[in-house]
Amino acid sequence: MRVVIASCSVDYSGRLSAHLDRANRLIMVKADGSVLVHCDGGSYKPLNWMSPPARLTELEPDEEDREVGVVARWEVSSTKTDDRLVIRIHEIISDDSVDLGPEPGLLKDGVEAHLQELLAEQIEVLGPGHRLVRREYPTAIGPVDIMAKDSTGASVAVEIKRVGGIDGVEQLTRYLDLLGRDPLLAPVRGVFAAQTIKPQARVLAEDRGIRCVVLDYDAMRGMDDVESRLF
Repeated sequence: MRVVIASCSVDYSGRLSAHLDRANRLIMVKADGSVLVHCDGGSYKPLNWMSPPARLTELEPDEEDREVGVVARWEVSSTKTDDRLVIRIHEIISDDSVDLGPEPGLLKDGVEAHLQELLAEQIEVLGPGHRLVRREYPTAIGPVDIMAKDSTGASVAVEIKRVGGIDGVEQLTRYLDLLGRDPLLAPVRGVFAAQTIKPQARVLAEDRGIRCVVLDYDAMRGMDDVESRLF
């Protein structure tokens, strides 16, 4: 990862246009090709960014840029769309690159980890004919909780949460986008599985063609006899 603190202005063009006037900002260039521009606030959300796959090109400033003190021009172009991020750097305050090494992935809480284990053992919860391929299926952006095949032999990627929110849907969307580029897996269907799924997350998931499955944790671990329920 390359981490640059610089005095810069930023212009984004493509599906929309946006401009950031000159200020001191943090620029993160990740190994996956993403570029994020942060300020000293706003929590985790960047002011502007380019998602992978993208290509960063460092150029010399043109005459017009040099006249206003620009010392470097970075152009970040999406390889899938016409979106482009142009960063005009006036001064580099610090510039560091660090190899972070392999990412072990997020350690889930006890319930989520147990849900994953139970669903792998009871994969038929997803529907008749489903079979397990692998838990913690590795990808370049982190492991998919469960990879399975449905009754037609199609690949199914499953993201498991205790409480299913929008962040979980976004996470699964990134996995599906990446897995869908593998001709040995494509097309890949998505399943968002959780004990409870928030209404907004369900709407977003279904809009993206992702199936939502509510998991009954007690029933799956044999603590609740669903057959004897009155209600």
